[in-house]
Amino acid sequence: MSRVKLKRFADNAERPDVVEPGKATYQQLGGCWQQAFFHNPHPITLEVGCGKGEYTVGLAERYPERNFLGLDIKGERIWRGSTRAAALGLTNVGFIRTRAHDLLTHFAPGELHEIWITFPDPRPRDRDIKRRLTAPRFLDLYQQILRPGGLIHLKTDNEDLFDYSLETVQQRPGTTVVAHTKDLYATPELLPHAEDIQTTFERKYRSVGVPIKYLQFRVS
Repeated sequence: MSRVKLKRFADNAERPDVVEPGKATYQQLGGCWQQAFFHNPHPITLEVGCGKGEYTVGLAERYPERNFLGLDIKGERIWRGSTRAAALGLTNVGFIRTRAHDLLTHFAPGELHEIWITFPDPRPRDRDIKRRLTAPRFLDLYQQILRPGGLIHLKTDNEDLFDYSLETVQQRPGTTVVAHTKDLYATPELLPHAEDIQTTFERKYRSVGVPIKYLQFRVS
């Protein structure tokens, strides 16, 4: 492992906005993120698979009256998001290094108000479909940690993933599709709801003419 990575991992270990294995808070915040981590009663939005935290930080900057968490398994990615949040002086954003499979370990039922899934791995192979972040087993987890009526947003460049996600959601009892489009930037009426914050992936695909797909749905 390079010295740069080691330094960044050491930084994460000291940063109060990063929750990760080895810290006392790692499995102790479920049900008390507002009081014990954010120290305010504001609603919490989670980005699952946040990567470098561009979307999480962008949302936190735009909505100071809300709290935002980015979840990713890669510590170096989280370091980048945390560093940017600190540079902007944001206090309503944090990061947790864990797997999406372990959401119930870290969040209490109904604790979250909203979830974003931005440009996830499309898992194109048939044997990996169950690993998609919009597969039924993940939707089950999201439904448990979201409050009733909580919103989930998906943004992707991948048409197969979008089609799969829309069909999966439409077939799911108690789940309501609020909005969907296969070309977000040609559907301006949805942009205020989709948030036009752009990740590196989004800029990359838009630059070569790939339409951005967007799906918003509500769980009961």
